[in-house]
Amino acid sequence: MRNLAKQLVSFLKKEDGPTAVEYAVMLALIVVVCIAAISAVGSNANATFSKIGSSLN
Repeated sequence: MRNLAKQLVSFLKKEDGPTAVEYAVMLALIVVVCIAAISAVGSNANATFSKIGSSLN
């Protein structure tokens, strides 16, 4: 049990843990922005193709 506590304290003192969390948060934000951009582009493309399709008929 004492060894586990030492390892936990050692992990919390290292900079690797917070850095990995920061990278994970940045990655999550990038994914959210990409999904929002793709959704917006998809909606605009759908509207454009619908307009073109209705003008051809």
